[in-house]
Amino acid sequence: MSNIKSNYADLGDGIVHYLTAGKGEPLVLLHGIPQTSYEWRYVIPMLEDKFQIIAPDLRGLGDNTRAANGFDKKTVASDVWRLLHDHLKIDEFNLVGHDWGGPTAFALTCAHQEAVCKLAILDVAIPGDGADFSQNGRRWHHAFFRTAHLPEALLHGREDIYINWLFENYSYLPNSISEEDRKEYLRTYGKPGAMTALFEYYRALPQDAKDNQEFIATNGKLKMPVLALGGDKSFGRGIETLESMQRMAVNVTGGLVPNSGHWVTEEQPEFVAKALRDFFLGIKA
Repeated sequence: MSNIKSNYADLGDGIVHYLTAGKGEPLVLLHGIPQTSYEWRYVIPMLEDKFQIIAPDLRGLGDNTRAANGFDKKTVASDVWRLLHDHLKIDEFNLVGHDWGGPTAFALTCAHQEAVCKLAILDVAIPGDGADFSQNGRRWHHAFFRTAHLPEALLHGREDIYINWLFENYSYLPNSISEEDRKEYLRTYGKPGAMTALFEYYRALPQDAKDNQEFIATNGKLKMPVLALGGDKSFGRGIETLESMQRMAVNVTGGLVPNSGHWVTEEQPEFVAKALRDFFLGIKA
């Protein structure tokens, strides 16, 4: 039985909500969109016997206070760093990011390479890696969300339509995310300011790409071990996640999450948990 605890930290410029569980080497889990730290509910129980798990809600999302700005991933990552380093007094940790949690994890690693022992990226590419982050328009919602003001106007009061559509169409099986679980996500994304925060993650994409390109040009590729996994069905990123990380790091392994779309931690939690467990514990396949 998992013993996941809900916690809050006052960082001075906002309140951050985060989950904790287990004991051992620190393992930080960063969620995607339109999810929250709740997305790790199936994975955490399979890791907490070996790791001290910290899973925060990202800037402006979940049960955090609503930030008005600062959605470039360097700033989002700085929130996570302040939570870990300043509030929890953690100096070294393993790190996982899914969806927008992936670019956030990458930015955090770039800023604090000495602190990140190993890095795992799940079903996302890294902005600025030389490829088209939006897959030449296949991920059409990226451009829509980056449009000023329009998505707020069209989706206000209709957040459930958007979230239900995305979960049904970006998963392998339409019912991968249950009605109960969707209601939990809607509980937070239906709050004032939450959808604007969501859109701002996409609107910061050009800045994220610029920041990452500048880091690689100045410092070279990341050196620590990296695991990169992409869902092999529907709107899963497939092998693209591995290829993206190979352009941004020198020691990369990974591949595909079988029978999964984009929501890999919820569609195939057992596979993902085992892959993370083996990677962070150094267990060879």
